[in-house]
Amino acid sequence: MTSVDRLVPTVLVAGHFEIDTRQEPVIFLRSDSPVARSEGFEAMSQVNAEANGRTMIATLVIVGEELLPVGYAGLSKAARRMLGVAEGDEMRLSHPRPVSSLAHVRSKIYGNPLGADAMLKIVADIVAGRYMDVHLAAFVTACAYDRLARDEIVHLTHAMVAAGERLQWPGERIFDKHSVGGLPGNRTTPIVVPIAAAAGLIMPKTSSRAITSPAGTADTMEVLAPVDLDLATMRRVVESEGACIAWGGSVSLSPADDILIRVERALDVDSEGQLIASVLSKKIAAGSTDVVIDMPVGPTAKVRSQAAADTLTDLFQYASDELDLRLRVVQTDGREPVGRRIGPALEARDVVAVLSGAPDAPQDLKDHATALAGVLLEMAGVAADGQGSREATRLIDDGSAWRKFQAICEAQGGMREIPHAPYHYDVFADKSGIVQAIDNRSIARIAKLAGAPADKAAGVEMSVRIGDRVSSGDVLLTIHAESPGELEYALAFAQAQADVVLLGER
Repeated sequence: MTSVDRLVPTVLVAGHFEIDTRQEPVIFLRSDSPVARSEGFEAMSQVNAEANGRTMIATLVIVGEELLPVGYAGLSKAARRMLGVAEGDEMRLSHPRPVSSLAHVRSKIYGNPLGADAMLKIVADIVAGRYMDVHLAAFVTACAYDRLARDEIVHLTHAMVAAGERLQWPGERIFDKHSVGGLPGNRTTPIVVPIAAAAGLIMPKTSSRAITSPAGTADTMEVLAPVDLDLATMRRVVESEGACIAWGGSVSLSPADDILIRVERALDVDSEGQLIASVLSKKIAAGSTDVVIDMPVGPTAKVRSQAAADTLTDLFQYASDELDLRLRVVQTDGREPVGRRIGPALEARDVVAVLSGAPDAPQDLKDHATALAGVLLEMAGVAADGQGSREATRLIDDGSAWRKFQAICEAQGGMREIPHAPYHYDVFADKSGIVQAIDNRSIARIAKLAGAPADKAAGVEMSVRIGDRVSSGDVLLTIHAESPGELEYALAFAQAQADVVLLGER
């Protein structure tokens, strides 16, 4: 059989496996499948799948004969979604053609820079599903840490924008904000957006769900209102209220980003260049012209030192200038969580408390949000330089931001009741002292072990901040969970960590 003959597709019937493989499409074949034998398909190899006018590259998994009828191919949830097939549809499998852009990845591995055309080809093949995880890992590793030069960051950003949709909105200036992350409870977006909209700015905000944190903005906002909005609904909400807060996954903005983030998380590697390309590509694709970046800096935040923050700020500014994007970076205090609560529903309570002017609203969250919103107001010319935070605070204090937030929620489908977790446990101080430090990463880990973000009401409620004096037996934090098993799991981790809340004497 010639190499050309082996590319002829083979027909099978699509069957569905309720297996969640995240974004990776997987196809399952029986171990005795004549298709696998005749085509030379092996487990964990790539196959090209075609159905209903769509194509995709998927990973092949061989399963026992009892799991599939003869002549069927099983599809994971991701594969079914990407190929658009229903149970019983015909599909064709064939060997994929060679991926030429891998030559550019190999070149980068050997230290050669990637030009604009090379980046376009690599990202296009990634989005098309032509890269196996080993190829993705090679690309991510080759670009990790500081291995992307300034121009390569710009090329990667352009390529990521080009690979997805690009939204357009009426008006010359469209505003946005983004946090580089790493700080539990830092839920400023649902506060900043209504402040900006109340001041007359256009801010169609698309936000992400949690990747490694206990709550993403979309997770928290979903507690309060629907976020899974299609483009037509987003446009209707923005036309009506000047802003929305939607899940970015409902539109295909910079689709390569989610794929690369998945691999970065698995490898536990960071890349300054890929972080910048990730943020800027989504802002540009969303139609933004003016962006403020929140960069928390602290020993247990994502950006851990002043030197790292200054380097990252410089790279953000260079890339945004090259991409014709007006951008300001605000370096903020990242030594401890913002607000009192961590987890989707708990953070939603903090957001509502700040916007509604509740007496127990966390002042640090209000200050953080108004500082960021103030920068946007100054960029827009709504407030004079140095007066933005004061104007943002006024829009909260006079009720304008709260009324706008409620209107946005109603336009997105109606405001919801915030759920409560049925189980909670207080963690007490075992000695007296002054709070010297709070470990952001451990707090986030406790909240995730308690069930966040999948369990909306799960998470952690902080009772202390850095500088507080506590006595032995005082409550340091409270763990909230929706099941006793997850509560015990989170509590066991919390009790095993000596310095989640570090006490000392001054």
